[in-house]
Amino acid sequence: MKSLLVAPLTALALAGLLSPASAQDRIRPGADGDVSLKLEIERAVDKGIAFLKSRQDPATGAWDDENLPALTALAISAILGDPSREAEAPLPAEVERGYAYLLSMAKPDGGIYGKGLATYNTSLSVMALLQSGDPDHLPVIAKARRLLINQQQDYDKKGVADNLFDGGIGYGNSYAHSDLSNTHFALEALYYSKKALADTPFDESDEFDLDWDAAIEFVSMTQNSEATAKKLGKWAGVREEDKGGFIYFPGDTKSEEIVLKTPDGEKTALRSYGSMSYAGLLSFIYADLDRDDPRIAAVMDWLGRNYTLEENPGMDAQGLYYYYHTMSKALAITRTKALVTPAGKKIDWKKELALKVMSTQQPDGSWINEESNRWMENNPVLVTAYSLLSLQHVHRNL
Repeated sequence: MKSLLVAPLTALALAGLLSPASAQDRIRPGADGDVSLKLEIERAVDKGIAFLKSRQDPATGAWDDENLPALTALAISAILGDPSREAEAPLPAEVERGYAYLLSMAKPDGGIYGKGLATYNTSLSVMALLQSGDPDHLPVIAKARRLLINQQQDYDKKGVADNLFDGGIGYGNSYAHSDLSNTHFALEALYYSKKALADTPFDESDEFDLDWDAAIEFVSMTQNSEATAKKLGKWAGVREEDKGGFIYFPGDTKSEEIVLKTPDGEKTALRSYGSMSYAGLLSFIYADLDRDDPRIAAVMDWLGRNYTLEENPGMDAQGLYYYYHTMSKALAITRTKALVTPAGKKIDWKKELALKVMSTQQPDGSWINEESNRWMENNPVLVTAYSLLSLQHVHRNL
């Protein structure tokens, strides 16, 4: 199997926001990179981190909503991803307080959440805790990992994918069905936590692990293709322009559905969109899908055909900064030097993305989605964290 992740995760890679390259393959700082662009990114990151630090509640250690540990986890990850930070430097005081808050939110079931959204909050909290390098966090990570594994859906409990949502993971609340966004967050946390827990007393992976094959099957059901449309049933169709891209979940959804007239009558086509297509690519990576698999080729083709930084393709301005975040992470992890358009043009996504993100930074160092508040993108803590993480992925790959 040819894995897209080329080497086991190292402590240094984890501190550097999860670049999976081996020591000999990792791009050296400044090697063939745009020094001027790197300096610009560092200045923008400095301002953004200063903004985040100013928004922490010093009493609780939380950022913004105390019932959403994911916001604090993202802020911690963004601060620790500072390219100017020395790997051996002590943790900033804000990060220490943030970790204390995250640990205080750990529940008896292993999850790290407030009043709901167990998958989302736990997954991002695990990623932040992994970056600490603190062995005292391992038992908390192990319990959280068990919670995430238990979130995987098997509706009929038969061990076979006989339901469209089997193999996936949802929010972990009353909104029960699996979706690609939560699945990709959980797969990321499970992938990296498995490596961090290996050869420790907390490693349970031989006895208890995710059904990774079932996860791949669910993720595949969110990828637009003729095969997927056939599995969805007689009501479903697929447009040529959507093939290879991904949707939120395999079912009717008002924001994505398009009436499609076919020789067999009207069918519903589900529109592919950018952030979910990168989430789908990341999910395949974490599940260790062979890089020569046609599903990988299909999504890379869709991403090249639909490349833009002016919108989240298929969703206009909705989820724009989440799109930037998933784009930077997926293309960095796959070491994609350039996206290729149908005309054969090679796109220097790193430079274009960095310049675009930096151009929208506010004078106080923050970012916010000024055109859409969907998915909380009117929250400057969330959007600033997304933007910093995007810039940090680019910086490490210049």
